[in-house]
Amino acid sequence: MIHRKVFFWSIVTALGGFLFGFDTAVISGAEKAIQQLWRLSAFEHGFTISIALIGTVLGAMFGGIPSDKLGRRQTLRWIAVLYLVSAVGAALAPGWVLFMVFRFLGGLGVGASSVTAPLYISEISPANSRGKLVGLFQFNIVFGILAAYLSNYLLANTGDISWRLMLGVQALPAAAFLLFLYQVPESPRWLLLHGRLDEGREVLRIISPDTVDADVAAILTAQAQTVTGQSESLWASQYRTPVLLAVAFAFFNQVSGINAIIYYAPRIFEMTGLGQGAALLSSAGIGLVNFIFTLLGVNVIDRFGRRKLMLVGSLGLIATLGLVAQAFYTQQFNGYLVPVLLFVYIGFFAFSQGAVIWVFISEIFPNAVRAKGQALGSSTHWVMATVIAFTFPYFAERLGGGHTFAFFCAMMVLQLLFVLRLMPETKGSSLEQVENRLVMH
Repeated sequence: MIHRKVFFWSIVTALGGFLFGFDTAVISGAEKAIQQLWRLSAFEHGFTISIALIGTVLGAMFGGIPSDKLGRRQTLRWIAVLYLVSAVGAALAPGWVLFMVFRFLGGLGVGASSVTAPLYISEISPANSRGKLVGLFQFNIVFGILAAYLSNYLLANTGDISWRLMLGVQALPAAAFLLFLYQVPESPRWLLLHGRLDEGREVLRIISPDTVDADVAAILTAQAQTVTGQSESLWASQYRTPVLLAVAFAFFNQVSGINAIIYYAPRIFEMTGLGQGAALLSSAGIGLVNFIFTLLGVNVIDRFGRRKLMLVGSLGLIATLGLVAQAFYTQQFNGYLVPVLLFVYIGFFAFSQGAVIWVFISEIFPNAVRAKGQALGSSTHWVMATVIAFTFPYFAERLGGGHTFAFFCAMMVLQLLFVLRLMPETKGSSLEQVENRLVMH
């Protein structure tokens, strides 16, 4: 049974994920109106859409610094302010340059929240329900994407200011996020790490009253085993295993082709001969399938474990990507064959990689470098997302759909080997127990 306060804190923090998903997807409804309003060239238009992604990469790279210095809670509050300022500023922006500045600030918020929110939830969660609670972050990202598509649809016919309303409506959940964060305590592990023993003990007493003394002792023992100075660097030799796991996991997440498929779904469907209307309808279906299977994955992750979800997902991704590649090679599309295969692909991805990534990366680093480790995993994810999103149209055109999807399929074979040979199971273990297994003291 999860304490209701811990559940509430996790839900509030996971709102950062909702805003992350909403901010990422909302631009899709506004981009054409923005291009026409400011008469943007193809280059300027592309730069306008990707400026938030550039902010996201930077926010992910440096998001661990304020988490360590100011604390997890204070960093989350600043992230909420970034989301709020970005939503209001982009909606009211009188000119292109100012619009770009506000979208960039929103991107910083997305990147920083992908570091700090999973980090915070992992540090307040009991071991037996940590997967489900951290998984709320990914579930809320997908929910935010779905909400943005729905909101864009409802606001599409509100006249010349429809794009401003689409972007501005995000201010409501951002303001709620900021207000609710004042009901959330600081991470107990951050408090203990910074010598605030009484405050850290009080928060742990709420989380797990029966084991509070043992928890405090385990956290302080793990801290004492961490040699100060050199070991504060993420690149110290004892952290080699968690660093390798985080980078590999984030890399495989993106070379599955997930962002190429989400960003370019209508284009892919049109390549198979579907009309534009059917292609757009099919891409809306992708958002719904993503939502349903993320919910399923988050609900079973603590029962079956991270590794089992990844094994099932890897096999499903290899099969679906292989069949899509074959359809492109043979040019036998049979109506809705490719859309159906990609729906199944999204289901397998959401159930495995989607549900597991933020949970797993938030668990494998010791307290002393968890923020830095989360930042490394998150920034690897976002750099790869940017590379895949930028290069997919070029490779799909030059190499064709067959070669492109065969490449994604081959990468998932490598992911399967990674899961079988290297990925540890972290289900049911405290963060300190995971540290003892993965870190050379």
